[in-house]
Amino acid sequence: MSPEEFREHGKRVIDWIADYLAGIESHPVRSQLKPGQVRAALPPSPPERGEPFDNVLADLDRVLLPGVTHWQHPNFFAYFPANASGPAILGDLLSAGLGVQGMLWATSPACTELETVVVDWLAELLGLPEQWRTDARGGGVIEDSASSGSLAALLAALHRAGRGDRNTVYVSSQTHSSLEKAAKIAGISAEGVRAVDVDPATLAMRPEHLEALLAQDSADGATPSMVCATIGTTSTTAIDPVRRIGEICREFGVWLHVDAAYAGVAAVCDELRWINDGVAEYADSYVTDPHKWLLTNFDCTVLWVADRAPLIEALSVVPEYLRNAASETGEVIDYRDWQIPLGRRFRALKLWAVLRWYGAAGLREHIRDGVALAAEFAAMVRADEEFTLLPHHPFGLVCFRPLWRGLSDDVADEATGAMLQRLNDSGDLYLSHTRVGGRMLLRMAIGAPLTGRDHVHAAWRRILAEHRELRAELTAASRMCR
Repeated sequence: MSPEEFREHGKRVIDWIADYLAGIESHPVRSQLKPGQVRAALPPSPPERGEPFDNVLADLDRVLLPGVTHWQHPNFFAYFPANASGPAILGDLLSAGLGVQGMLWATSPACTELETVVVDWLAELLGLPEQWRTDARGGGVIEDSASSGSLAALLAALHRAGRGDRNTVYVSSQTHSSLEKAAKIAGISAEGVRAVDVDPATLAMRPEHLEALLAQDSADGATPSMVCATIGTTSTTAIDPVRRIGEICREFGVWLHVDAAYAGVAAVCDELRWINDGVAEYADSYVTDPHKWLLTNFDCTVLWVADRAPLIEALSVVPEYLRNAASETGEVIDYRDWQIPLGRRFRALKLWAVLRWYGAAGLREHIRDGVALAAEFAAMVRADEEFTLLPHHPFGLVCFRPLWRGLSDDVADEATGAMLQRLNDSGDLYLSHTRVGGRMLLRMAIGAPLTGRDHVHAAWRRILAEHRELRAELTAASRMCR
């Protein structure tokens, strides 16, 4: 493809994306296809000769688009948002066009140095500590996901603790599953992943149980290596008491990792900065995802460490072909030593574009809109005597369920599951679920850039209508069985 051909087709691709975003509400939120339909619609073998790009765009519309679940749809409420925005998309396009492989400073100084700037900017916007800046002892790095960031942090923690036969990691039932997976990858046995109890009301980690586990494991000759505290759990956005957990970690000399993948970016708003309590004083590492709620399309996670030395020492391997004069001086950052893979994309471009386009004020407005809409939805649920609400909802997630009075818990959960399936199968909206105290709850995650008040109210009306219809069917069935 020549530069002129690229120009012609590139303009059409930009137009296609713009038209897609403008008309996204014309699509069902969740793909209505059955397994195998997309594959069956495509040729079993690659073409022998090249095809016009028109054919690619035609198949995008004909074959692929029906198989897409539209995460940018204003009625997508199933999972934490995967925000895409105009400046982020264009930043990603620029990254693709430059084709940079930023594994070393020497392979593209701008790739590395822009990244140091944007992670420092973001740390400032979120009120994170000065020592986490890249011109201080710590520093930040853009990873592909919080899963990768947490794995890198765990490897640094293990390096600092010293590898032994019984390294232990401490999580709760609400900790993201990626921490358990990271432990597997790092070679920690299932018995070495210790489950800390949670408060049954708040679902937050219980510091007194953590302290007891650390004391017992230390006495038994284990090597406590990492504790993961979460700010905004995936299930319900529960918040662990980071300060108290940090005090205990300091007492036992254990690495404290803070997973704020979803909720961390909320600290861009002064009124939500309370979520950082204890982070500056006690966290050894911290992850948050601009690609969830901060208008930066996937993938873009930022991992910060209070001290970069254990991370680099754990991950640095220098074969001869990577040696270069700049790295040998020690004056540059080689981000290959801050992540699992060697290669890395120029992800900083899209985050830089977002920060410059929206500015701090625009980012705060986006977060505040999501919080306000979630609070409004929660108020509607709370006011309806046929529903109950999980009271904790400080961010954009609301967990709730129908009461289904007169039904046993098991039957009520089955009815909630049937209601969820019918809502999602309709294509009108998309919700997900979780379980708290053994009961099934629906999750309404608000935060997509296109979601407005009208969409939230329409979703609630749709939920009420489905509930009434299913309730009537259950009543009628019950009468027939008498």
